[in-house]
Amino acid sequence: MKTTDKKDTKETEKKATSATTKTASKTAEKSTAKSDSKSTSTAKSGGKEVKAKKSAAEDLREFFVDALKDIYWAEKALTKALPKMSKNATSKKLIEALNSHLTETEGQIERLQQVFEMIGEKAVAKKCEAMAGLIKEGEEILEETEPGAVRDAGIIAASQKIEHYEIATYGTLCAYAKTLGEIKAGKLLHESLEEEKAADKTLTEAAYNDINFDAAEA
Repeated sequence: MKTTDKKDTKETEKKATSATTKTASKTAEKSTAKSDSKSTSTAKSGGKEVKAKKSAAEDLREFFVDALKDIYWAEKALTKALPKMSKNATSKKLIEALNSHLTETEGQIERLQQVFEMIGEKAVAKKCEAMAGLIKEGEEILEETEPGAVRDAGIIAASQKIEHYEIATYGTLCAYAKTLGEIKAGKLLHESLEEEKAADKTLTEAAYNDINFDAAEA
């Protein structure tokens, strides 16, 4: 009798353990499902889906053209912003760098017009909000600094932010042109890209060699 009782007890314990394991497994599965559901819900609520405009680009070529219109506006806006920066700068090297880039910018505008013609599109400028914001920031720096080394350092900072935006934009446009098979247009865009990189380097050298040190002493 005792042996039978022991066997029954062991079998009962096994069944209880099995039932507990199954319950725990189901609970874990439900917990994981809830966690996944919450993650999806959070993703949807945290990053709301953006509805495209009716005029939204439907293919890469259209997106490429839109980007060209943006940078075309940006370059035109710079032809007005750069003279103002130059007039308010005091360092001869900085003034020369800004004036030189103004000349390059005018050439880049002509280059963009050629690109539009090459791809069979009309040269139209579309307001670039990013460039508008960077130019505004540069104007605010002029208002918040006294003429001299500190203002010059601020002008360099604002100018380099603009250069970095242009470098990123032209780099992307070159990639799009290559993907779309617009080789000639891509070469022209690459010329502008190299000019932007050179201008950024010139500003960096001016900052480290003269202006930033003068600003620190001031």
